[in-house]
Amino acid sequence: AFRALCSRDKLLAAFGPLPVRLSTANTYSYRKVDVPFQEYVERLLQPQDPSRLGSDTLYFFGDNNFTEWGPLFQHYVPPPFRIPGTSPAYSFGIAGSGSGVPFHWHGPGFSEVIFGRKRWFLYPPDKTPHFHPNETTLAWLQHTYPTLPPGQRPLECTLRPGEVLYFPDRWWHATLNLDTSVFISTFLG
Repeated sequence: AFRALCSRDKLLAAFGPLPVRLSTANTYSYRKVDVPFQEYVERLLQPQDPSRLGSDTLYFFGDNNFTEWGPLFQHYVPPPFRIPGTSPAYSFGIAGSGSGVPFHWHGPGFSEVIFGRKRWFLYPPDKTPHFHPNETTLAWLQHTYPTLPPGQRPLECTLRPGEVLYFPDRWWHATLNLDTSVFISTFLG
């Protein structure tokens, strides 16, 4: 049911005029911009320009108004896994191909792809990746990744619709949307 409600037409019909908060697609998300959801989908939801910095790329993920988007989230069935003493917080996103968030870390959680494919790159907490915080994941993949010796490459996988990844506490990770993607993360805090 949740997947059906996340189609382009259904989302635009339900949430088109509502504002969404976009973040820059860099490690520290310096800037926030509010636009109507319809404007984001029709004008800003584009493939990543490889020459643009993450600090100049807007990304819809995380800053959702749960009052307005609540009817959608009520249909989401989260992964059945729990960590004792934590409670879930959801973060919904829609992003264009080639976009993503560069390396960062936070507490544990799950990420599920609803539409599209999302490639993940992960390093354990004791192995800090080499990256520039304003460089996009796409630029890192094109310029830095090929220079890494095999022993310095990250763990990686690609999630497809309906697949879920658990990311442990304080693990470095970067994401790259291989297609226009709809996804939801469950942060365990």
